[in-house]
Amino acid sequence: MKILAIESSCDETAAAVVSGSGEILANAVATQIDAHAAFGGVVPEIASRCHVELVEPVVNQALREAGLSLADLDGIAVTQGPGLIGALLVGIAYAKSLAYALNVPLVGVNHLEGHMAAARIEHQVNYPHLGMVVSGGHTSIYRCVSPSQMVQIGQTLDDAAGEAFDKVAKLLNLGYPGGVVIDKLSQGVDHSFIKLPRPLINDGTYNFSFSGLKTAVLNAVIENEIFPELELRFAGIPVAKQVNPGKEPVIAKIAAAFQAAAVDVIATKLIRACEDLGLKQIVVAGGVACNSALRAELRQRGGERGIEVLIPHPRYCTDNAAMIGVASLRHFEAGNYAPLSMNAVSRWADLA
Repeated sequence: MKILAIESSCDETAAAVVSGSGEILANAVATQIDAHAAFGGVVPEIASRCHVELVEPVVNQALREAGLSLADLDGIAVTQGPGLIGALLVGIAYAKSLAYALNVPLVGVNHLEGHMAAARIEHQVNYPHLGMVVSGGHTSIYRCVSPSQMVQIGQTLDDAAGEAFDKVAKLLNLGYPGGVVIDKLSQGVDHSFIKLPRPLINDGTYNFSFSGLKTAVLNAVIENEIFPELELRFAGIPVAKQVNPGKEPVIAKIAAAFQAAAVDVIATKLIRACEDLGLKQIVVAGGVACNSALRAELRQRGGERGIEVLIPHPRYCTDNAAMIGVASLRHFEAGNYAPLSMNAVSRWADLA
């Protein structure tokens, strides 16, 4: 079996070819970072237009990498949701057209299930285990009973972790995407210079909140007189125009303190949930799972407690189609095919 998978839920246009055994035969991704950088975040209309331009070239690239033609495909998988509705519709329309023209089955995949399946590309995943999707749009913890049964036990109450990274980077005038630049800037920097709160870290739940942490960063910026003035833009987020002389090292320390606080809360909640549920394995995926501090902290704490922590290679943490292809295999095996009337779903929390 050869499955072509397509992912277009946000700002990556991706296509992959996956075998029936889960082998990744090709994995092509076209990013839209440059198209959105000037706006400091993803603009849905621009994302949709970029997907229209990129989906066919990316599919052709994946087929070339796999050494296959369209006639060799046995099925088409596509992200059905959640995500930006316009972006999703581009991938779905293309996938439905291919499935109809080739007369092969079509499967719609939950994007979050795809992230949870990413670890299976490189690792032996045992069930039950604790799973987490931590990205720009999602910060959720699941008790994963099987590939088809994942029960959410915690989530963010406001901003997703990746969204918080982007907004803090915007506040500190560091550029986009925020998670990448904060991670790089924080390397080797003393994060104890600024004391920032750990929201909900001891509240007895597995939920998260990052809005107050962003406010604490803003207060630190004001108290340390980082910028001569702050302009309110981008939905009320303060953004600096220039830096006061000699304040660059303080910016790095504030960024490092924010990252340390966010990582501490995520790691603490995950380890606690794993121990409370009597589980021995944690799977973490999503764009924020690329963060080097989070990866190191989780592996250290897990090792100290006899908990195995599985985190995919960064290429499989960010949005990609290989994870969609792997997640789709159970649907193909069960005959859970989608009709050509399948529509996009902007919100889709249920992973079962």
